[in-house]
Amino acid sequence: MNDRILLAHGSGSKLSHDLIEKILTPPINNAILSRMDDSAVFELSGKLAFTTDSYVVNPIFFPGGNIGRLAVCGTVNDLSMSGAKPLYISLALIIEEGLEIDELRKIVESVRETAEEAGVQIVTGDTKVVNRGKADRLFINTAGIGVISAGLDISGSNAREGDKIILSGGIGEHGMAVMSQREGLQFRLPVVSDCAPLNKLVSEMLAVSSNIHSLRDPTRGGLASTLNEFAGQSGVGITIEEDKIPIHDGVRGACELLGLDPLYIANEGKLVAAVAPEDAQKVLSAMRMNKYAGQAAVIGEVTGERKGRVVLKTRIGSSRILDMPTGEILPRIC
Repeated sequence: MNDRILLAHGSGSKLSHDLIEKILTPPINNAILSRMDDSAVFELSGKLAFTTDSYVVNPIFFPGGNIGRLAVCGTVNDLSMSGAKPLYISLALIIEEGLEIDELRKIVESVRETAEEAGVQIVTGDTKVVNRGKADRLFINTAGIGVISAGLDISGSNAREGDKIILSGGIGEHGMAVMSQREGLQFRLPVVSDCAPLNKLVSEMLAVSSNIHSLRDPTRGGLASTLNEFAGQSGVGITIEEDKIPIHDGVRGACELLGLDPLYIANEGKLVAAVAPEDAQKVLSAMRMNKYAGQAAVIGEVTGERKGRVVLKTRIGSSRILDMPTGEILPRIC
């Protein structure tokens, strides 16, 4: 087999079959995928969650992960934010001619490791090869299916006055890790992506409370965008306190150097929750037992004032409106 992807790898020829059978399928194989039919066949019952996403991150390898891990985590997390238990994922690859086979192997192996960690199966997929210069090495599209327990209703439109806003950990790590790799920047304190599957964290939260009203992973647009989405969808106000928001020193320093606000920088392994006040402390305690939420903190609350708006109380005692970002701060970070 050639050491780089050729256009012929996407032509349906022997090279295509070799790519699928020798490189792509072995690491992620399972009983459903091994049938090699045009669609995955499985049985489910109850209320379902379905999501789809595409990943065009540049570069495809970054501190703390790569596009393969990112694709699985992003899909698992989107399902989890509705309270679903993720089960099955599709994986479609759009590969640029010239990509090194060894790099593709590493990415597929990362897909396998992350899917195994999350307890999900890759059950169907697709491979296309495009001309050199037309896909920036590799793009990935995924779709995911999960099941939601009876009676569970978690939505960005369900935040209620009095709810506590809980953040699972330090913000801005993924966006700054990707940017530093892309631009060749080196900081005194290295920044590593927080890319992680959060389904087990969500399951542990739901095990101690049925009063989690809203969940979301603050990806593009960061924490500020997610809180504005909650406020807009639920018709409430949200107030957060700047000094309660965990931020890694490396992220803080990098943002100060580059003139960026960490509240708007993307995350790929954090969640924001609106939780009834009587359950906030036990949810917080359960979160802190999870390896991906050791820095979880209550950062604010839902109010009946300034509906549709987010207010930030600063360290110096003033307040300011935290608006949605008006443009793309860091393009192609997922």
